[in-house]
Amino acid sequence: MLLEGKKALVTGGAQGIGKEIVMKFLAEGASVHYCDLAEGPFKAEMDAAAKGDATVTFHKANITDENEVKALIKEITADGKLDILVNNAGITRDGMVFRMSLDQWESVLKVNLTGAFLVAREVSAFMAMKQKSGSIINMASVVGQMGNAGQTNYSASKAGLIGFTKSLAKETAKRNVRVNAVAPGFIETAMTDKLTEDVKADYARAIPLGRMGSPEDIANTVLYLASDLSSYITGQVIRVDGGLVM
Repeated sequence: MLLEGKKALVTGGAQGIGKEIVMKFLAEGASVHYCDLAEGPFKAEMDAAAKGDATVTFHKANITDENEVKALIKEITADGKLDILVNNAGITRDGMVFRMSLDQWESVLKVNLTGAFLVAREVSAFMAMKQKSGSIINMASVVGQMGNAGQTNYSASKAGLIGFTKSLAKETAKRNVRVNAVAPGFIETAMTDKLTEDVKADYARAIPLGRMGSPEDIANTVLYLASDLSSYITGQVIRVDGGLVM
């Protein structure tokens, strides 16, 4: 198993891509902590997947609250160990920029970028200064690289996260902490389920592989970056998009 004996934290892990990452990590032997605003509908499934040392623990936490983040990381690292962070939590509040409210803009930046910063700041300090090892994976997006109409706020947050990833990687590399980003393309989640079949077909036609991705496609890439298989990779953005951006 690729993550046997390792301990991970996944933010926004209650559903969607985050839930798939939790399940993948458990299957590979990790002890997984995940946080979200609520337990979500898959807690029983996650609990059933936890076997032996591959345990799973839920933490209710708002990653935009600095005090909550500090308390969360302090609790999780109390035993002196945290090998993996997946900064997955994120939201969308789409709209054309000329009709976008300041709240729409700031709420997305606050969760997707500031929240990721707050968690990564606490975790990277522990990994770099105390543990001197670790892997941090930030969940970016292809729209952070190519833009997308109706998503100026989301695109800006993900572009910022990419710059944050590269800078943090340079700060922590000498202390054996790797920092990378995964940039999903169009993925089949509850968010995309709301799209019409015609819109989904249009998306699929734009993708060279001819289909939207699955949450497992993302989880597999995150697993690679979390494991020792990627021990010589840091500061990179890996697109998982079926060839949408080349």
